[in-house]
Amino acid sequence: MKKQWAFLPIGAAALFLAACGSSDSADNTDSNNSEGETDLLAEIQEEGTLVIGTEGTYPPFTFHDDSGELTGFDVEIASEIADRLGVEAEFLETQWDAMFAGLDAERFDMVANQVGINEERQESYDFSDPYITSTAVLVVAEGNEEIQSFDDLEGKLSAQSLTSNYAETATSYGAELEGVEGFNQAIELLVSGRVDSTVNDNLTVLDFQNQRPDAGIKVVDKSDDAAQSALLFRKGNETFVDAANEALAEMIEDGTYEEISNKWFGENVLE
Repeated sequence: MKKQWAFLPIGAAALFLAACGSSDSADNTDSNNSEGETDLLAEIQEEGTLVIGTEGTYPPFTFHDDSGELTGFDVEIASEIADRLGVEAEFLETQWDAMFAGLDAERFDMVANQVGINEERQESYDFSDPYITSTAVLVVAEGNEEIQSFDDLEGKLSAQSLTSNYAETATSYGAELEGVEGFNQAIELLVSGRVDSTVNDNLTVLDFQNQRPDAGIKVVDKSDDAAQSALLFRKGNETFVDAANEALAEMIEDGTYEEISNKWFGENVLE
């Protein structure tokens, strides 16, 4: 949990002192402080740590390698942002559905976990600029010939993280949902025959098939609509969001982003 108060930046302190003679200005200053627009970034830099919420069970974005170390595309992106803000990255792992509550409760400063941008989330949270572009794919067991496309999901049972964009896609085609904690559990239910399908990210599925070509799953359909993902923040911290966006832009411009993307996917996943 972050400290409740932080010192005002030098520029803000000067503005405050200059405005001491005006009650209107003082009221405005108090209002800005209550919104916390600059406090979180100042606290992060003062404490020297950026706390990041992530799953840790979602390869290749955030997972543990054979040595047990947390790694992945999102982990490297978030760590690079922390480095460019001049602080250390500290990751706290939790289940997908608990990440939003953890962010609300200020357990994390931001979330890095391929969070899809949608209107419902934008009402409650702020997003960084997009840093992943992907599409939804429909996955079934290798021997399943009944489901050939999204249109065949009517009445079928699909394994999904209930608050994900992919759950919305599945239900839009009439599927019933079996709630899961993440991608790995969805695949386990699928190959054991306990569900009929899962709708998930094409990049994640591609990585899984490359790692486990004999897993017994197949992709039968792909969405025409590209989805974008971004870092997730609590509202009211625009200065922090702007700083993260600036770091992302620098990474894209100097080639760091493409290097990380090629490492994990063999291509630039922003385009």
